[in-house]
Amino acid sequence: MKPRGGATGPARWQPTAVACGIALLTAACSSGSSAAPGGSSSPAATSSSVSAASSALCTDAAGLRASLETLTQVQTSAGQGVVHEVKTDLANVKTAVTKFASDAKGRWHSQTSGLRSALTSLGTAIQQLAANPSTAGVSTVVSALGQVTTSAQQLFAAVGKDCPGT
Repeated sequence: MKPRGGATGPARWQPTAVACGIALLTAACSSGSSAAPGGSSSPAATSSSVSAASSALCTDAAGLRASLETLTQVQTSAGQGVVHEVKTDLANVKTAVTKFASDAKGRWHSQTSGLRSALTSLGTAIQQLAANPSTAGVSTVVSALGQVTTSAQQLFAAVGKDCPGT
């Protein structure tokens, strides 16, 4: 006999599995983050030799870092809304990467390509977890987030040479 008015099977624990996955995702990314405190300092103020193009790239890099931090600061208390929140944040990160790569005009191509690839894998893992909640799905999301974190750190390490504080 089915309980009245309640979800059964995977639908019942889907929000919980997704929320747990996002909580693990947040913990994995925040523990590996190398964000500099007060990262809003203007690179132009740091060095007078920074060109306007470099200044725009530094601004783009700071925006990308901020969107990545938003992605990792998901509120797991959002329940079923957490999937939508993560998808929206992921889309914002992808937009920021596209803007940065476009303005960089080929600079840091391997790093931006690596980050784009990692973001695509994360998006796929999130879609699969939302469709079929499982511990394996959570593990896949956490692994994909680890790749995003690694790729982002590599990009920011390279960009940091031209944009101190990024």
